[in-house]
Amino acid sequence: MAWVDRSTPSFDPTPRDPLALKLALSDPIKNAVYLARPCQYVIGADQQNCGQKYWTDSRFAPEVIAASNQAISQLKSRYQAKHIRLVGYSGGAAVATLVAAQRDDIEMLVTVAGNLDTAFWTEANHLSPLTGSLNPADAWQSLQVIKQRHYVGGQDKVIGVSVARSYTDRFDSGHQPPITVIADFDHHCCWVDRWPQIVKSNFSDAH
Repeated sequence: MAWVDRSTPSFDPTPRDPLALKLALSDPIKNAVYLARPCQYVIGADQQNCGQKYWTDSRFAPEVIAASNQAISQLKSRYQAKHIRLVGYSGGAAVATLVAAQRDDIEMLVTVAGNLDTAFWTEANHLSPLTGSLNPADAWQSLQVIKQRHYVGGQDKVIGVSVARSYTDRFDSGHQPPITVIADFDHHCCWVDRWPQIVKSNFSDAH
């Protein structure tokens, strides 16, 4: 919930419909942990350092990625995980991709309707540049050795397949990460309903 309308930032970026949380809850592997983006689901004193820039132009700032990376390390230690599969939805996909580029323990990177090239996305949609943010597409060289799968809805008017292709085009020919377009899906429908099937048929071997 970054914006109330096209020109008005919200006071609280907590998602009203936490689709990524629903994906985690429906994951058939049953070892998923949901990690919200910084400044979501916090109130009172926990809102320290949560300025609006962290859900507007600096939503993917280095300190946002560092905080997410630190949280993942803490979760890994708590649950004694050896390898990690990162799944990111929408803007969370950008965070997951940027975090993956900084780690050596990521077994797989999966994105759903992901904002994988923020510069392309803002330009294509005539939006203000995310001047305080990192662009996941710029980290492509650090991501070449990581297994990746990127899912896009064929009816997605928010972040369409062109954004994913702009990201994968950065990679060397013949080594571009695969994009799966599901024709009847949009940015919200129908990822949660079909998520168990997608996981089981495409990457249930990753833990």
